[in-house]
Amino acid sequence: MMKLRFYFLIIVLIASALQTIFAQKITPEQYIEKYKYIALKNKFEYKIPAAITLAQGILESANGNSKLAVEANNHFGIKCHNDWTGKRIYKDDDSEGECFRVYDKAEESFIDHALFLNTRSRYAFLFEYKVTDHEAWAEGLKKAGYATNPKYPQLLMDIVDRYDLDKLDDISKADFEKMEEYTEEQIANKEEESEGTQKKYTKPLYINRIRYVILKEGESVLDIAKIYNLYPKQIYKYNDLPKGATISAGSIVFLQPKRNKGNVKYHSVKKGESLYQISQLHGVKLSKLKQYNHINDSETIKVGDKLNLKKKQKIAPAQE
Repeated sequence: MMKLRFYFLIIVLIASALQTIFAQKITPEQYIEKYKYIALKNKFEYKIPAAITLAQGILESANGNSKLAVEANNHFGIKCHNDWTGKRIYKDDDSEGECFRVYDKAEESFIDHALFLNTRSRYAFLFEYKVTDHEAWAEGLKKAGYATNPKYPQLLMDIVDRYDLDKLDDISKADFEKMEEYTEEQIANKEEESEGTQKKYTKPLYINRIRYVILKEGESVLDIAKIYNLYPKQIYKYNDLPKGATISAGSIVFLQPKRNKGNVKYHSVKKGESLYQISQLHGVKLSKLKQYNHINDSETIKVGDKLNLKKKQKIAPAQE
């Protein structure tokens, strides 16, 4: 019996280790999609640029993949300080075994980050800058002693520029409130009557500021059209599909027209990706994606090709 328990424990430990090793890492794009709502909320409530908040989170938590982010939901490396009474975790930083705050949810880390900047007098001058003046905020954070790395402002601005985070701070409060109406958390349990049948909402999300849903097993284009008060032909058009085309479960289905430009500057083609899948992934019209990369219907893309999502340039081929 003891041997069986021992072997069972070994199997559990190995399974846990393998799960950790092969756990899928969060990408910067996924991080932005996941946390942009709380960053925008903090922008309106605490006057901190959403672009700067997300850039700091991406940089300091390694897109939410750092040990501190995973084990403590601490995305900004906020230390305990004398006023912290919550849970704690210890790790080496500037000194050995330093104390860091532990949060129940990552969102709490974002709120605490906003409060941290709002309540420390050394950051007071930051709030004299406009929320759209990202360079001033980046330089100001360094000046106030937020980070010791002399390249910290440039690192933040590189992230802001690469992922076009500046667009977030152009969103008005009214537009944000409309976006917020359809967040996953708010409609997760909402139901709607459709022709006498109780139907759960498919949860709308946003890519490139365009509403979309993931088609569930057993759902049809007609179902989505009825739920969101659209014509089926609109859905086909919004998704660059011919009328009556089959859409498989698990696919992205846009509820608004895709944009002429993507949500980032470029996309590196991965194994198994098609041009259409990339256009859906970034919410950019398929015709524009072809135009920007001088691709016609007979041409194919290869793994590693760098596709432009915003402007016309010659496609950067994969390295041989």
